Amino acid sequence: MSNKAGFTTQILHGDRWFGTEHGAVHKPIHTSSQYSYNDAADLVAVFQGRPGFSYARQGTPTTAALEDKLNKMEEGRATLTFATGMAALAAVFTTLLKAGDHIVASQYVFGNTNSLFDTLQRLGIEVSMVDATDVKAVEQAIRPETKLVFVETVANPGTQVADLEAIGQLCQKQKLIYLVDNTLTSPWLFKPKEVGASLVMNSLSKHIGGHAHALGGSLTDTGLFDWSGFENIVDTYRFGDPAGWGLTQIKKKALRDMGATLAAEPAHRLAVGAETLSLRLDRACDNAMKVATFLDQHPAVAHVAYPGLLHHPQHERAKRLFKGRYSTLVAATLKDDIDCIEFLNQLKVVILATHVGDTRTLALPAAKTIYHEMGAALRQKMGIGENLIRFSIGIEEPEDLIYDLNQAFAIFT
Repeated sequence: MSNKAGFTTQILHGDRWFGTEHGAVHKPIHTSSQYSYNDAADLVAVFQGRPGFSYARQGTPTTAALEDKLNKMEEGRATLTFATGMAALAAVFTTLLKAGDHIVASQYVFGNTNSLFDTLQRLGIEVSMVDATDVKAVEQAIRPETKLVFVETVANPGTQVADLEAIGQLCQKQKLIYLVDNTLTSPWLFKPKEVGASLVMNSLSKHIGGHAHALGGSLTDTGLFDWSGFENIVDTYRFGDPAGWGLTQIKKKALRDMGATLAAEPAHRLAVGAETLSLRLDRACDNAMKVATFLDQHPAVAHVAYPGLLHHPQHERAKRLFKGRYSTLVAATLKDDIDCIEFLNQLKVVILATHVGDTRTLALPAAKTIYHEMGAALRQKMGIGENLIRFSIGIEEPEDLIYDLNQAFAIFT
């Protein structure tokens, strides 16, 4: 089948087109840890770079089928999967960079990513965190030792939208790796390749899997970066087509050496969940717009951050880049006289949980939970107030969500 098939058609039928056993519609779960060959020369060839399977730490037929689907979604050259999204990010930083290298990153990043940056700096990799909504801040932070620029498409939880196009042009000019975390938009709303991204990370646990029942992450090489000029590729992996050098080094170091491997069972769950990505995300984005509008007009709410709202600083940018959708994250800061914990405890439909991209609507007090470790000063820099509630909007009927929010606010009136 041609790659001209539509987005959802490719996901639904990708397993069959990739090749399944016994006419199965889904790729089966391959649980074997090792893979045998009748000819020892074939085993040697796989170890020396020929496509194939040897030991499951470097992948299985099940993960390969998922990678094929993800690669088609992101229109990439090749894709690798990992045990989690954080494993995928850590893989890039620890296998492509060395002590003395420098990263420019958005200051609006997921709390665990911020913690990872602290680890990198302890290892001698410097990180400058800047306001990535303005390309000028990124450009001013670049040094001779800068190797990589990292941004998220929509920031968690403040919903800032990075200057994605201009940063891509800057990275191309400066010959820097441009790593984009596409988790909150997913390849359904946005393809970072279109703005020049070198590598694209997706936390598969979120929108792509969609049901909060499997962890996973992925890295897609878009084919736009010239790895032949990247000095950190070790001699061992400088063979064959240079376009594959980067992902080969990541695979060998992060999967084979570090074991950040996605197991077959969660890979299967994620692949099946991905089949309904476009349907789920369209519904959830519509719901998020309605919830954000309701919260923005409520007298108990001081501020709402959602790119779909006209007053959002990057509204026009998000409208242009994200197909007129604005993802599912809504950040609402309650007024000072409203106790956000007491408010949350009144919710009946909305679930109090730490996750995003689920089919169910979730909420939590961001400053007191997932951003607690980073301290008040950094939270203030990121725009995370003490009364900010992060909502991840699901696919329930929107009337039920708004009714639930209304009844929770009622105790304060």
